[in-house]
Amino acid sequence: MATISKVIIVCGGELSNDIAEQIMSKKPPSLSSMESSIRKMSERPKTLVSDYDSSTLLCFVVQTVENAAPAEDAGSCVRFFKRKTHPTGLCEDRFCFTVFGVGDSNLLLDRQTTTAKDCNQVAQELDSRLQNLGAVRHYPLGLADERTGLTEVDGWIESFWSNLEN
Repeated sequence: MATISKVIIVCGGELSNDIAEQIMSKKPPSLSSMESSIRKMSERPKTLVSDYDSSTLLCFVVQTVENAAPAEDAGSCVRFFKRKTHPTGLCEDRFCFTVFGVGDSNLLLDRQTTTAKDCNQVAQELDSRLQNLGAVRHYPLGLADERTGLTEVDGWIESFWSNLEN
């Protein structure tokens, strides 16, 4: 796996924008020389494949809204990667990735037995699709649920940056 020199947090949706800001604000001082920025998912998704290389880590923060759909701001990016016409190696040697999903199980009918896994379909599909397109997973998929107060967010962010420090 290539050494990561750049982290781009790609977000779409109001809540995912907030989480992207949290991720950036918790970047440890020991990684101050590592270039990092936030990019909106709605900004020409094709450039995510063409503008970066294997030393770039794209951290997708994506929100699932009602009916397992992406937030409006994330729609074009998610649809771009889901296209069936893409070759299998589209993302090969282009970037490393991780995905963090945010959903709300309050929107589901059976709220008694649901978890973050049940309300983050967009993140799970994007994570799987990026791997199928040849991108290299750098860090495991993270999932959070608004119903439980997004308790999963802080631990995932801390672990994400810690993984990059090592």
